[in-house]
Amino acid sequence: MAFESTLEMDAKAERMLAKAEATSTVVADEYEDQAPAAELTRKDITRMAWRSLALQASFNYERMQAAGWLYGLIPSLRKIHKNDEDLSRSMKLHMEFYNTHPFLVTFIMGIVLAMEKSKERLSVIRAIKVATMGPMGGIGDALFWLTLLPICAALGISLAMEGSLAGPVLFLVLFNAVHFGLRFGLAHYGYSAGTKAISALKEHTQKLSHAATIVGLTVVGGLIATFVNLNTTLVETVIQIV
Repeated sequence: MAFESTLEMDAKAERMLAKAEATSTVVADEYEDQAPAAELTRKDITRMAWRSLALQASFNYERMQAAGWLYGLIPSLRKIHKNDEDLSRSMKLHMEFYNTHPFLVTFIMGIVLAMEKSKERLSVIRAIKVATMGPMGGIGDALFWLTLLPICAALGISLAMEGSLAGPVLFLVLFNAVHFGLRFGLAHYGYSAGTKAISALKEHTQKLSHAATIVGLTVVGGLIATFVNLNTTLVETVIQIV
């Protein structure tokens, strides 16, 4: 897995911003009602996290995950925006192009809801969405597909090969314990920390991706050595000369 430099990440963010703006129908940059909304409850954030499971249910090549993204946010947006025009602007904003890792998306959702509650300018909310979706996608791929999935699969397969039904059960339990723990934990952390979480994400993105990738590749190498057997007819003859 190649790691992007800061310049490459900035260029990618610019391309993502251009795609978001190309699918935008927002005509104003501020909400009419500038009064901060009431705090969202833990139940509201938990509901958002549950609805985020449908992030890719309406995936398409024009707006990617936009419909699922808005589906996760809409109950909280209705609670924040009592003004119909403001709600309309917010919904149009969140139907713009969007694409990130489906398991870590709740972290960004929490940050966005904190900004919506404070009635930030729409261009600022869009910029934060675009700036975070790339790093979270990279971290998620390295953490889940290259690290967690091989480890959990190795444990499950080792039991299954011995004829134990606990193999697939162990795989599903371990993988989803981490998955749902991060999905719900990051949702609440993102909302409570707000934009303060951005600096920590920016500082540790490459380190986290690099570390997770190293662990994942090590595990894959171990799996290959354990489960892959190669037989060859090649015979090596060693002649000893005395």
